[in-house]
Amino acid sequence: MDNIEIMNKLQSILKLSNESEIIEFKEAKSTYSFEKIGKYFSALSNEANLKGKKCAWLIFGINDKRDIIGTNYRRDTNSLNSLKREVADKTTNRITFIEIHNCEYKSKRILMFQIPAAPKSIPIAWQGHYFGRDHNSLGPLNLEEIERIREQDNIKDWSAAIIPDASLDDLDKPAIQVAKENFKKKFPDKISEINEWDDITFLNKAKLTIKGQITRTAILLLGKDASEYFLSPSVAKIRWILKDSNGYDKDYLNVGCPLLLSSDRIYSKIRNVKYRYIKNGTIFPEEVDQYEPFTIREALNNCIAHQDYLECGRITVIEKDDQLIFINLGSFIPNSIEEVVVEDSPPAFYRNHFLVTAMFNLNMVDTIGGGIRKMFNYQKSRFFPMPEYDLDNEKIKLTITSKVLDIEFARILTQNPELTLHEVIMLDKVQKRKILSNEEIKHLKIKKFIEGRKPNYYFSKRIADSIGKKAVYSKNTGFDKKYYIDLIIKAINEHKTLTRKDIDELLWDKLPDYLNEKQKKYKINNLIAELSKNEKITNKGSNVKSKWEISIN
Repeated sequence: MDNIEIMNKLQSILKLSNESEIIEFKEAKSTYSFEKIGKYFSALSNEANLKGKKCAWLIFGINDKRDIIGTNYRRDTNSLNSLKREVADKTTNRITFIEIHNCEYKSKRILMFQIPAAPKSIPIAWQGHYFGRDHNSLGPLNLEEIERIREQDNIKDWSAAIIPDASLDDLDKPAIQVAKENFKKKFPDKISEINEWDDITFLNKAKLTIKGQITRTAILLLGKDASEYFLSPSVAKIRWILKDSNGYDKDYLNVGCPLLLSSDRIYSKIRNVKYRYIKNGTIFPEEVDQYEPFTIREALNNCIAHQDYLECGRITVIEKDDQLIFINLGSFIPNSIEEVVVEDSPPAFYRNHFLVTAMFNLNMVDTIGGGIRKMFNYQKSRFFPMPEYDLDNEKIKLTITSKVLDIEFARILTQNPELTLHEVIMLDKVQKRKILSNEEIKHLKIKKFIEGRKPNYYFSKRIADSIGKKAVYSKNTGFDKKYYIDLIIKAINEHKTLTRKDIDELLWDKLPDYLNEKQKKYKINNLIAELSKNEKITNKGSNVKSKWEISIN
């Protein structure tokens, strides 16, 4: 990289909302631990491999808040250059920095250590130990990640396997015809050419077969219903379940091969009625479809594309009054939904690469990054909650909600169109009372979007003012401690004694709205304990049946 390229790279890194697993800032004003440099080298290199990136960055002279501090670390050029050799002496296969960029930014000296991604199948160790990162925390690389790197050369694409006994007769003719029409829509410049192809030529060009041989992908997408046995013990099934408001099953449908046509059958079963907004001046349109059709198809086809067929289970679609839930088996390879949405890029590899390629050619899916990002944007445009992913237990569960969950959140989106999609995702966590990462908390507080204390955050005064919800803000902030203490003392003076139930009733509605029941009880406990410790009140009853009176000094 020349000076202009490295400056552009630094500026692009500084624009990111937080540090990631492949970027680390350190002040390093004069010195820095060689051991820590080595550990960060190992961690950042391994994380770059796992994220499908070419390199990672350790940057000296900038602190966690992105303040440009400058660094005097190894001012001597020879000493700085020797660091490459020193690091290589203690890493796997003597891998070291791609380059150490000694540059000046805003009149301050900055060092940018460019760290290569760990080679395929080879995790990088520092002095025999593997390191990794969990958000911004440095620690040992966990066993699952070590094995994931080591197995990279052994990954076999289940979907690309050829089925020797299968032939063109095992494929569904109507499904092949639909596939051809979809292929033409994807590649309209080739329509005249496509019309001249026979079926085998088309299947080869669309990456459904390999040199005329039938693959598992061809059976999955185009196979006759009776051809599913070629995939055994794997299962090519989708189950749709309609549930009522009490959670009971009202209807269901099971479909199998060919999944190209079966996915349309599932789509046709899903009700997509109009959603009518609560009228509020001119903020909302009167009505919209509950779901953007693209969102349903993308979510369903993603399940087909990324299902772990070795788990021998089915794909499930659950429809509720105001939610669609899509479940497929297998871990989420990119690791982080936010990373995919914010970076808007596909992962380095897919579980079923051959299948994904064929589905892309048949106009069934976008790349995983682009499709997911579109789903988030469609929800944002409706002022609905963001798509919610549960990636636990080796399965992917996607929930799409088709109503306004929090009217304040909807108004925030309306009144603040400059919000980035990443910021909308963070604010969506606030409305859902989800845990925010330290980086997310820091970003939202810098922008003055939230207030409160961890883990209880609420929309800030600035946001409340912009959407005309000053009263809601005041109910969230509550009163200062002196107010509650004075209220307890005043009530006991008036009534001579109060039970714990009396004190709960006295304070409950006056405590901040963001506190849940358990947290409100805990806060009242602390207030009573403080008054008792300071000998303002005393319990004349028992621990079970308290009877609080003013202490007599």
